[in-house]
Amino acid sequence: MRHALCRVIPHGHALLTAVMLTICAVQTVADTPAIRVIQNDRGGFIGARAVEIAAINAKSTRIELRGRICYSSCTMYLGVDDVCVSPNTSFGFHGPSRHGRALPPSEFDHWSNVMANHYNAALKDWFLRDARHIISGYKRISGAQLIAMGYQTC
Repeated sequence: MRHALCRVIPHGHALLTAVMLTICAVQTVADTPAIRVIQNDRGGFIGARAVEIAAINAKSTRIELRGRICYSSCTMYLGVDDVCVSPNTSFGFHGPSRHGRALPPSEFDHWSNVMANHYNAALKDWFLRDARHIISGYKRISGAQLIAMGYQTC
């Protein structure tokens, strides 16, 4: 938020004006939300990604999903408050597993829902109905398809 002094820059006092303009410029840069570009991310641990996304949302960081691929837990970035998607990026979805091995049903349901809660309603329904049952490989959706489902274009 801009300080009240930044709204009233004095005229006629060159040194004071220069100092205030510098302070106001630094403050404006500090107030600008960060942008983070995610590219070619093959995923990782669901729990760690959920914690990372909560921190991203707490800092109001914008996430831009670009590059060739965003697979597995990378797709959870779709749950960031300020996210956009490149139409050319391929998104790969699959269900939770332990290093490619099936989880017991209660763990499978829990982690499937952790992932799904990072998606909008249309994607969540599709994921829970279809994609989470893939353990080996991916169900792919293009960024253009996600945009058609309501995600913002980068």
